[in-house]
Amino acid sequence: MSTYRGSSTLCMGILLALALQAASAVAGEVLYEKASAYGTVVITDEGNNLRALRFGRNGVRQSLVKLDDPEYLGLSYAPVALTGLALSAEPRRFLIIGLGGGTLPAFLRKHYPDAEIDAVDINPEVAFAAKNYLGFREDERMRIHIADGRKFVEAVHQQYDVIFLDAFGAEAVPAHLTTKEFLTAVRRAVRADGVVIGNIWFTATSPPYDSMVHTYQETFGELHVLRVTGSSNRILFALPRSQPLGRAELVAMAQKLAAGKNFRFNPAVLVERGWISPDIASFGGRLLTDSNITENSVK
Repeated sequence: MSTYRGSSTLCMGILLALALQAASAVAGEVLYEKASAYGTVVITDEGNNLRALRFGRNGVRQSLVKLDDPEYLGLSYAPVALTGLALSAEPRRFLIIGLGGGTLPAFLRKHYPDAEIDAVDINPEVAFAAKNYLGFREDERMRIHIADGRKFVEAVHQQYDVIFLDAFGAEAVPAHLTTKEFLTAVRRAVRADGVVIGNIWFTATSPPYDSMVHTYQETFGELHVLRVTGSSNRILFALPRSQPLGRAELVAMAQKLAAGKNFRFNPAVLVERGWISPDIASFGGRLLTDSNITENSVK
């Protein structure tokens, strides 16, 4: 009987959480809505000078932007992802796969004003919305490229110091951006002393989390994983070199980053809070290859 009551309570909690998520998803006045080959792009006014990018009116927030404030990071995964900058020397070239609302490149421009920043998105409607409704501005060293992220990476000749893999469709990371073949191309595109920062979901997505982590582990020299508090996001720091680090060592590197950059968040705290031991970062999974994945929607 007690087991039944516990399960019932759990189910009620899950249903309540889903209801709250749904209510949040439709909140806000719709400012822009445009169907595209990659889903319907929706921009909503969230109040307090905040605007969100969604895929569909009932979609979750893909980006949350505060107009005229490039340092604002409204989604909890973003500061954790930026903590990965601690694993690179002073970066001069950035690549972001998945423009979204432009929060990551805008933040990087603020703190790395002389860097070259390439932001890639397959959907021209996302780029249009970012520029016309979310305040994103290109400049001579920060450019949007309308292209499939994989094709862009496979074609680049110059290496990057930091590569962010932040492309999502409405439900998951595009499958062709999770395979061994794709990640091998990414490894070629990052400098030996650089870092690849991946954002994935710790949920029953397709491909599954365990297999995505396993594929990163098989492709790169080292992999460190951080959880995002209060979120299903997991942030992967993939290195093209062998650099085993414990929690204390990564915290020290994050403290050095914090000392050199006047971020509004503390990277060292995020490492302390989110550290996942390499021994439990993955629970098996299979190697994802071009021959064994099923494609899903892309961004």
